[in-house]
Amino acid sequence: MSTRTILSLSGPDTRDFLQGLVTNDVRKLDQGGLVYAALLTPQGKYLADFFLVPWGEEVLLDVAADLADGLMKRLTMYRLRADVQIAVSDLKLRRGTGEAPEGAFADPRHADMGWRLYGSEEGDDGSDWDALRVAHCIPETGRELSPDSYILEAGFEALNGVDFRKGCYVGQEVTARMKHKTELRKGLQVVAIEGTAPAGSEITADGKPVGTLFTQSGSQAIAYLRYDRAKDKQMQAGEARLTWQG
Repeated sequence: MSTRTILSLSGPDTRDFLQGLVTNDVRKLDQGGLVYAALLTPQGKYLADFFLVPWGEEVLLDVAADLADGLMKRLTMYRLRADVQIAVSDLKLRRGTGEAPEGAFADPRHADMGWRLYGSEEGDDGSDWDALRVAHCIPETGRELSPDSYILEAGFEALNGVDFRKGCYVGQEVTARMKHKTELRKGLQVVAIEGTAPAGSEITADGKPVGTLFTQSGSQAIAYLRYDRAKDKQMQAGEARLTWQG
């Protein structure tokens, strides 16, 4: 079963429609590459992240399969009178980190995340995606990303997933305030880890809770941390020892 669903958005209002909803600037599609973006609640919390794909007169939306139905319903709710048609495409995703085949798009989150190709075939080249995600602190829905996530705490700025000059979108006010008026006190961080602990384990330092452990790969892991309690501290998650890795 595929882990990704490719939606197709078509109609003369498609790009303007998306521009008023998502966190990134849809006009970047004119440069011919993928645009990584998210849809937020009006309160600025995460609903879904996805890749927008320039596809002739259409825009494809490459999203985790388990988010696709909810995302379609949300987009349909926002559509109102916009001349936009939303459907599930028959296209499938191939991805890899080796030499990119003809027609593939570079993953905009980080160069090490390789390429994505849309067509009739599905699969990947066997790359260790968790190792790559952990090394570059790239969150994944259902793991590091949840309905409680704020995208700036999840690192979307470093991952080219948000644009602060594009104008209004759903959740923009909260996101902009977090960027310009406050200093982030919590967020995702790569940590060094000795030993193992289940994802979701509480992390402590000096006997106080400082965060939550998520994906682990080898000697590194992604953790959600309270910076003032975690930075430069020896941390513990179950039997595992963790160290801040700036």
